[in-house]
Amino acid sequence: MPEADAVYAHGHHESVLRSHRWRTAANSAAHLLGALAPGMSVLDVGCGPGTITADLAALVAPGEVTGVDTAEDVLAEARATAAARGLADVRFLRADVLALDFPDASFDVVHAHQVLQHVGDPVAALREMRRVCRPGGVVAARDADFAAMAWYPEVPGLEDWRRLYHRVARTAGGEPDAGRRLLSWARRAGLTDVTATASAWCFSGDTDRAWWSGLWAERTVASAYASLAVGGGHADREELERLAAAWRAWGAREDGWFAVPHGEILCRV
Repeated sequence: MPEADAVYAHGHHESVLRSHRWRTAANSAAHLLGALAPGMSVLDVGCGPGTITADLAALVAPGEVTGVDTAEDVLAEARATAAARGLADVRFLRADVLALDFPDASFDVVHAHQVLQHVGDPVAALREMRRVCRPGGVVAARDADFAAMAWYPEVPGLEDWRRLYHRVARTAGGEPDAGRRLLSWARRAGLTDVTATASAWCFSGDTDRAWWSGLWAERTVASAYASLAVGGGHADREELERLAAAWRAWGAREDGWFAVPHGEILCRV
């Protein structure tokens, strides 16, 4: 994500990275997989700890894969992820999606997962992704849509959490309902051959419910998001504790169910 125009509201607290490490190409980039082939070169924008990047590298081997992010500490973890999987043709660099330090037409595939929602100018980001994509290549993105998230039961406090999240994310310069906007952003960026789809994560079983509720309860009080919420005057610590308790209350429900819908785009360049 870019450094100057927006703040990454989540930061890289352990509660955030637990979520990022869970992501795979299968559960987070299925819309892209049919477009991949061995020997392709791939750029993974906003790669985080590199789990999706490593999966993509395995799928396009012996092609080269580059993962970029703005945080050096998380790039170090990504390098360790690739090394642990024995992946040789993967590199990780520090870069800004609004000013990618690569020549035009450098990659066959340019991919971003959960990135455009945190960028102040997602249309400019997509133009830059298109610039470094070769003719005939693919630009792909996937982002969640917070307003469309659904859960049961209606535990008191979770709607308050959503309203607070929207305020904090937008104050930070992002758009938390990015999923529904991806097609519009792509067209505004000049991409015309666009396939727009949707998919969802669902957390319901005891293990998944405990994991999802626990990381959001912790993130609500301990991450960069919590600091932005308090520092921006959106909430005080007592309010954050109340919202974290709401997450734990939902997680304790045996009938708990949570869906996270995502918008997706696959753009032929």
